[in-house]
Amino acid sequence: MIELRTPAEIDEMRAAGRFVAETLATLRDETKVGTNLLSIDRRAHDMIRKAGAESCYIDYHPSFGASPFGKVICTSVNDAVLHGLPHDYTLRDGDLVTLDFAVTVDGWVADSAVSFVVGSAREEDLRLIDTTERALAAAIDSATVGNRIGDISAAVAAVAHGEGYSINTDFGGHGVGRTMHGDPHVPNDGRAGRGFPLRSGLVLALEPWFLATTDELVTDPDGWTLRSADGSRGAHSEHTIAITDEGPIILTDRSFLGVD
Repeated sequence: MIELRTPAEIDEMRAAGRFVAETLATLRDETKVGTNLLSIDRRAHDMIRKAGAESCYIDYHPSFGASPFGKVICTSVNDAVLHGLPHDYTLRDGDLVTLDFAVTVDGWVADSAVSFVVGSAREEDLRLIDTTERALAAAIDSATVGNRIGDISAAVAAVAHGEGYSINTDFGGHGVGRTMHGDPHVPNDGRAGRGFPLRSGLVLALEPWFLATTDELVTDPDGWTLRSADGSRGAHSEHTIAITDEGPIILTDRSFLGVD
């Protein structure tokens, strides 16, 4: 069921969005060559506890997961792009890292993701990350009253295809509210003018993600981590937004912190 939020409810959701934004900014700043993925998870867990928030991941067990996730943040590295289960791995120079984080604050969920390189960056990795960020910006610009879900999907696809990337539509954006994943599904490719009409009060997590040379995924033995089928690298950018009559509001905006 697709739910619309009142202006008062959207204001209540700002606290979750701000906490997610602040946490991702902190974790990105602290994640360096030599950082262990389990340390990132412990740090995120500590920040959640101190804020009185609740993790959306730790007990999460959807049909595509082999077991409850068991951690509080997704850490995907290099050819892993989605649902990366934190494990005992120490980051190396040039690793491409995606942090995906969702929590509940006062009953409301916010969800966001950021990709970056630790140490020396390869030009092709920076281009891939930049494409996801520009696709996210295009998606947000298209999230206006009177448009449709297909307009968001088409905006994402136009940026990706313009850079020569193919698109997997198995996982994409989604509704956000009292739970992390709700209707509608927002694929990263689609036809403009099609799909559910965008209305004031609709809150969505928009999340362009692309792989460098494929659109096929394989699942790790951990039952969660999704990697490219050909070993090429992936990147993922995500924000939770609210559609309003005055335009989209980025609830997980990090720009006020002086970061992207």
